[in-house]
Amino acid sequence: MKMKKNCAAAASALVMAGMLAGCVSKDNGSGTAAPEAALKDGKYDPTLTITTAKQQDENAGKYINGESLNDNVMTRWGVDHLGIKIETTLLGGDAANYNTKLRLALTGSEKLPDIIPVYDTSLENDLIQSGQVKEITGDIQNYMPDRLKEIYKQYPTTFNPVIQDGKVYGMAISPNLTEGEVMLVRQDWLDKLNLKAPTTIDEFEKVIAAFTNNDPDGNGKKDTYGFDFSGKDSYNTGWVSDPVMIFSAYTGRHLPGQWYNDNGKLTYGSVADGNKEALAKLRDWYSKGYLNKELATQGAWDALADFTEGKAGIIIGRPWLYGSVKDVEKNIKGAKISAHPTIKGVKEDKTYQSGQLNDGVFMFNKNFTNMEAFFLYYDKLYDAAFGTGDFKYGYAQGYDYDIVNGEVVFDSAKFNKPLDAIQAPGKMTFTKNTPSVDGPGKSYYDLANGAKPDNGVLMRAAAPVDQTAKDGFVISYENRDVLLPSAFNGAPTKTMQSSWEQLTTMEKETFTKIIYSKEPLEAYDEFVKQWHEKGGTQITEEVNDWYKKANEVDVMSAMGLK
Repeated sequence: MKMKKNCAAAASALVMAGMLAGCVSKDNGSGTAAPEAALKDGKYDPTLTITTAKQQDENAGKYINGESLNDNVMTRWGVDHLGIKIETTLLGGDAANYNTKLRLALTGSEKLPDIIPVYDTSLENDLIQSGQVKEITGDIQNYMPDRLKEIYKQYPTTFNPVIQDGKVYGMAISPNLTEGEVMLVRQDWLDKLNLKAPTTIDEFEKVIAAFTNNDPDGNGKKDTYGFDFSGKDSYNTGWVSDPVMIFSAYTGRHLPGQWYNDNGKLTYGSVADGNKEALAKLRDWYSKGYLNKELATQGAWDALADFTEGKAGIIIGRPWLYGSVKDVEKNIKGAKISAHPTIKGVKEDKTYQSGQLNDGVFMFNKNFTNMEAFFLYYDKLYDAAFGTGDFKYGYAQGYDYDIVNGEVVFDSAKFNKPLDAIQAPGKMTFTKNTPSVDGPGKSYYDLANGAKPDNGVLMRAAAPVDQTAKDGFVISYENRDVLLPSAFNGAPTKTMQSSWEQLTTMEKETFTKIIYSKEPLEAYDEFVKQWHEKGGTQITEEVNDWYKKANEVDVMSAMGLK
């Protein structure tokens, strides 16, 4: 949707100018300077305003107590405790519209906010080339608190997309190795058919065949199937409804749609050895009815429906997925879901998955001079991740935790004023998701191994809700070595800009047609040939050239992060 003119004008008026020794001044629109905001005892006086942007769908309808995007428990906390007001403008209803709105700012049609969350590497590059974003090497060195520096030191590759000519134009949003995916299986079906959760490809095939043919729901109809996943967008979603485990069983660390550092050379997983065997297996299963018939038209979230409705027996996703599919246990008598590790590979002892280190980057308007204030606010948000300071148990009592009869409670149904669902105040700030340092599930693993819940983070993990999800997080942490972030996270290369869309479309269509038996298995060999001839070889050279250059400049030392 088009941003209203008055919003654009307000955002423009809120751009701050000037910072000296912890003081900032701002123009009041009349050409004269407004009173300076000085940092006194950890709080700015008078209050200063920082503008940011978010996708509309991240916030719409997620407020209680009459609150709104720019008037809620977190915006008030920022003003009351730090003297910092975060003012957010909604840009677009989805990722594509959000990017379009930011691109309009490059032409002068819209105003860039102070803090610019960006989730597209091509757009990140365009923002840098536009000259409208701030170079922040010195700001990180001078203003980033030590606690944040220790976090960012662990994730040097997250800076790769925003480095040009040895200069840094952004920083990862809340870097953290996210949790891995686990298998969620209908345990009651396993029990009825006297089966165990599969650990190998052969056992997996045996289980999904039984889930399809042996009437696991006992209704006397052949209306169930084994494995539910999405094939619409890719065959490697990285979060839910993911079949990548089957590919990895044959390709190892070479995952479809992803680049892997194979002994110093970056290679593209979809053209690696083993994909043909994986496609042959999926083709066979599809022909036998073991897979969802509409997989090619179902997105990652859509594919959950069959599992939730009791039609499918296995789905794969991050541990929190249990909370999205557990209605099957409520709606179908005797239904029970259990969490398990993904299966072993044919040649290796494990199958591998996409690992995610951050969800986008922060970039900053070139005129934004309040980086010290940004870091003060950002660092405070991490109190919830460490269980310290203002956010020892969570961000806001009555929202993501409560204290009932002197006891900390995380079950929203048991709050003093019960809620249908726990709130996420962390999303009310300028981060898309709540910052975490828990990695793939360390707090759950620690509790399972005898740790006492003596801080807010462990207390939240120990809360008596969704045991299956907890089991999944323990599995995730135990198998964190299978998480492989893509070795290429830079802007599209020159040939990618002209050829990548065609290549990825060809890839998806070929894989799907093979699985659907609309093309012979040999079509994969022709795809690999065409992929290389139509730009893949050149792209591989360019990606490797990017990788070499990305590792030549030591920006970590320049930022004080070595």
